[in-house]
Amino acid sequence: MSALNDAISKIGIVPVIRLDHPERDAVPLAKALCAGGVPVAEVTFRAEGADRAIRAMTEACPEMIAGAGTVLTKAQIDATIAAGGRFVVTPGFDPELTAYAQEKNIPIYPGCSTATDYHAALKSGLELIKFFPAEASGGLAKIKALSAPFPMFKVMPTGGISLKNLKEYLSCPVIAACGGSYMVTADLIEGGKWDEITELCRKSVEIVKEARSHA
Repeated sequence: MSALNDAISKIGIVPVIRLDHPERDAVPLAKALCAGGVPVAEVTFRAEGADRAIRAMTEACPEMIAGAGTVLTKAQIDATIAAGGRFVVTPGFDPELTAYAQEKNIPIYPGCSTATDYHAALKSGLELIKFFPAEASGGLAKIKALSAPFPMFKVMPTGGISLKNLKEYLSCPVIAACGGSYMVTADLIEGGKWDEITELCRKSVEIVKEARSHA
């Protein structure tokens, strides 16, 4: 895998974040994630200002691997790059956006959940794809089934991941990392519960280590 993909895989968990108040919350959130051993963030464009949040997070915590999620347009890719984002994530496979991101030399992780999606990703030369929505699309059983004809991919399942099933997913060798929002819920962020976020990250890191030690 590429150096960035390898770095994300070593962390093992990618917080998927919606920030309604990036100017207020981005920096303390970045510090809470890093303190918990999870220096990576997918900041979604479901709320405005994802690019501002990415810039603030990486300026406050240079070790952060911050990128954008729910990317739907070329303009959002441009905004992510301008903010210093390291990657973009799309909810589905869009060949035009994939080609544009590759042209701009920013890694893209498109949402794939069918053999058709996987085949398109293969034609685009991708090595790491997002499996979304994971639980609703068949979960680990479907990921394993799709890995049979497509063994070249590492997969990042997102959607329905929690502390309860994180170990099960990460114990599968085709899983590079899991995306999750359980450690960055709206309640935790709006309440400024940074210590709780750090603790959930620490628990996640322990699960990652345990799963990988038995893989």
